[in-house]
Amino acid sequence: MIYRPVRYEQMMKAAEGMDVRARRMFEGMAIYSGEKMFAYLVGEDIGLKLSPEDRFAAMELGADELRANPDAEPMKEYVRMPRNVLDNYDTFVTWVQRSATYATGQSIN
Repeated sequence: MIYRPVRYEQMMKAAEGMDVRARRMFEGMAIYSGEKMFAYLVGEDIGLKLSPEDRFAAMELGADELRANPDAEPMKEYVRMPRNVLDNYDTFVTWVQRSATYATGQSIN
């Protein structure tokens, strides 16, 4: 049986046009752009790898630390995006693009 987190389809739609692939990792799924992981899906949560400035801005919107499971240490540079961002498609796409750009160190169009 193939494992697909609840928000897998949403993530892949938001990343349309990018060179992305998904791979099972721990209890969730890692999303890569090229060889760089930029997102982690677990259950109903999506965590994005963000620059320090973007992490601060995301925290202001209600994001918090991302953990692969409740007992795990926080994933460095990743934040669990708040529901208000996940539920707004255009806003979510913007954050996905920021994350992929930061992780790969290049512009993604």
